Amino acid sequence: MSGLSIFDLSGRAAVVWGGGGAIGSAIAATLGRAGASVTIIDQDPDRIAAAEAKLRDAGVDCLGLSGDATDRPECDRLVAQAMGRFGRLDICFNAIGGGAGKVLHPAEDYPVEDWDWILDLNLRSTLYGTQAAVKAMINAGHGGRVLSMSSVRGQLGINAGYSAYVAAKGAINSLTRQWATEWAKHNITVNAIAPTFVDTPQVAMLLDDPVFKANLVARVPLGRVGSPDDLAGAVLFFCSDASAFVTGQVLTIDGGLTATQ
Repeated sequence: MSGLSIFDLSGRAAVVWGGGGAIGSAIAATLGRAGASVTIIDQDPDRIAAAEAKLRDAGVDCLGLSGDATDRPECDRLVAQAMGRFGRLDICFNAIGGGAGKVLHPAEDYPVEDWDWILDLNLRSTLYGTQAAVKAMINAGHGGRVLSMSSVRGQLGINAGYSAYVAAKGAINSLTRQWATEWAKHNITVNAIAPTFVDTPQVAMLLDDPVFKANLVARVPLGRVGSPDDLAGAVLFFCSDASAFVTGQVLTIDGGLTATQ
């Protein structure tokens, strides 16, 4: 392979967990434009329909499925449906997560109900979705790519009541390294991307606060909040042959924020 062909995903099939969300749908489009067929999985039928329509308008062969990624049998069923449609699975992207801004509590009083919700949303969904996808990859015997959404909060604390969220993202970082070690023998690479705030509807409540946004932007050397499109290049690298010898890595995408910490 040479030149841009190293990023070509033609003939490959991807599953994007959380593919109806702002980040998930952007990543699904990136993978589709690179030639992959794409299964998007989400719990919201309206978001699935909207994401499917955009992919089909772009000429992407796609499938939308509704399901709960925090339920292991459900994840197995969803992957089986994707395999039934496309006959293979090469790429697993985990885009489900977030929620931290909705449950901010002092560390000493963090309620178990909110702790469990954040861990389920960010960690359990990544665990079950990845397990289902990787079992299919191992059975097929042709390797694969796993890429998860982490966060700068997996390595940096913040004085804002994020205990459950930082625990979940820190665990994803550790699992990325562990899975990379265990699944290398199957030629499956496992990596993660760790952005700072990305401008999506999920964090609109925080970014709509001008004081909060100004303080955030002031800490980012590139002087702005990220967008879903800022993640596209890294995703394409990690999901293509360009990263064939890269595994167990967590790439920070943060405009230089962590470089200042």
